[in-house]
Amino acid sequence: MKKLLIITPVKDSIELTEKTIRSVMDSVNRDAFDYVVYDDFSTEENACRLDDLSLELGFRVVHLRDVLNTPSPNYRSVLQMAQQEAINDDCHLVIVESDVVVDSVTFLRLESEVRDDVGLVAAVTVDENGDVNFPYLFARKWKNRNVETKKRFSFCCTLLTNNFLKSYSFTSLDPTKNWYDVFISHKSIELGFQNILQMTNRVVHRPHSSRPWKLLKYTNPLKYYWIKYTKGFDKI
Repeated sequence: MKKLLIITPVKDSIELTEKTIRSVMDSVNRDAFDYVVYDDFSTEENACRLDDLSLELGFRVVHLRDVLNTPSPNYRSVLQMAQQEAINDDCHLVIVESDVVVDSVTFLRLESEVRDDVGLVAAVTVDENGDVNFPYLFARKWKNRNVETKKRFSFCCTLLTNNFLKSYSFTSLDPTKNWYDVFISHKSIELGFQNILQMTNRVVHRPHSSRPWKLLKYTNPLKYYWIKYTKGFDKI
């Protein structure tokens, strides 16, 4: 088994992020991974809290304000830095977003699907009642089985295999976009890899908790799309 490089990009939302971090660090195979939290211009108070947590729990924090001068979101830069580190260290890359809580065997289950012809392996997301939720509502019909699919993936909790990372450079990602999970999941298929969605590997997801304005999509869609297009937010 290759070692894992696990990353969490975050901006503020420190209470939820702390739950994410602690769940990752409680994994049963923590000796087989490196964990990096990319702080994308959080407030000074929250950045200091991340530093305190890193000293307590033993993960790394990269404060993007120390290496970049571009405003948040800097997801493209995070993906590029993580890809290069994973390739250099011969690792698979796992992205765990800051509104997700994993369990102790999440990463072992992700690794169980890694083969030469697999590009991405994703854990299905559920709410606190255990019901499949956004962004995998389309997969509810699959119940408790792991499925090779051409449907788009989210990076809520997704493993990108080392083979795939070496097949497509993230330096080619469109700099005018904000988020790349849909594009990258389709690129994996385009390059001949399989993407596996694990319905038997469940992680708790609180959709848009790190970007609460997106909840307007469900409560006030007109306002959501006005913000999205007038402010240029959320370009996929």
